[in-house]
Amino acid sequence: MRQVAEYMTDSIGQERGLPLALRAAYMALHRSTDAKFASHGVTADQFVLLLALNESRTLTQRGLADRISSDPSTVRAMLVLLEKNGFVRRASHPSDSRAKTVELTPNGKRKLRKLWKVGQSIRDEMYQSMTSKEAEILIRLLRQIPDVLSREKTLA
Repeated sequence: MRQVAEYMTDSIGQERGLPLALRAAYMALHRSTDAKFASHGVTADQFVLLLALNESRTLTQRGLADRISSDPSTVRAMLVLLEKNGFVRRASHPSDSRAKTVELTPNGKRKLRKLWKVGQSIRDEMYQSMTSKEAEILIRLLRQIPDVLSREKTLA
């Protein structure tokens, strides 16, 4: 009977540990990135948006929200600011009058390159906390979580 109780305690500890560890890691990364980018007039969330646009070239606002795991209204608010600063360009979608396409401007590409360099020390610190194999495993495992959770959502 004691073994079952110990297993349940360990299991509950792990169940609580994963969400708390994920949240702590995310918040530490977010705060560090916001602090590094503050003098450049860009937030950590805006950086992620610029990075996603750079990787995908042109996206719809909805596609961009999906790509960065955000909601469309938050993405729209970020895009308004980024467009005002000349980092992105929004245009009407060629075949869907309800949608807008978004792309980086040349100024946005320059800003992203600058931010990438500025954020290098944060990435270096993260990678110094683990081996390259551990980093590879961590990335693979973290990518599984949204897949599993979104699958469960569609089954409900």
